[in-house]
Amino acid sequence: MPTEIPVTETLVLSKIYFLRNQKVMLDEDLAALYGVATKRLNEQVKRNPERFPEDFMFQINEEDLPNLRSQFATSSWGGRRTLPYAFTEHGVLMLSSVLSSSTAVQVNIAIMRVYTKLREMLATHKDILLKLEQLESRMMKQELKGDKIDKDIQVVFKTLKELLYTPEVPRKRIGFTQENK
Repeated sequence: MPTEIPVTETLVLSKIYFLRNQKVMLDEDLAALYGVATKRLNEQVKRNPERFPEDFMFQINEEDLPNLRSQFATSSWGGRRTLPYAFTEHGVLMLSSVLSSSTAVQVNIAIMRVYTKLREMLATHKDILLKLEQLESRMMKQELKGDKIDKDIQVVFKTLKELLYTPEVPRKRIGFTQENK
């Protein structure tokens, strides 16, 4: 049986992935947080299929793997034999009802707090972006009226836009590659 690890906000954040346009956590990461084997966690989920509809949980497919591959550790025998399951926020919450230990409840509370903070951060980000766009719009109106706008302020707007709108650059995969023979 896996040993329990202290559940910190940083640890939970490191286990949340963005996949199929939603924040998810993988079965093996959740099992480690709960202190159970991945196989046991998945058994409980399969025994309660009515609690885990598609919007709560889904199995990773081959198309999803390139997004996650660099984050997987492989064992000496070649890694998992099945594709992992991904749990959305609702799926993680539902896990506490099928894993009825005090550890599961405490871990779920910690995970839900992190999800709440993520939502708050996203809302704040949107608010800042909206205020920035409003301020820029006012400055553009002033410029159209013939008022001079300081070049430094224009540089600040340009830099902020680049920071806010720059798409995430995919990471270069590391490790050994097999050559086709």
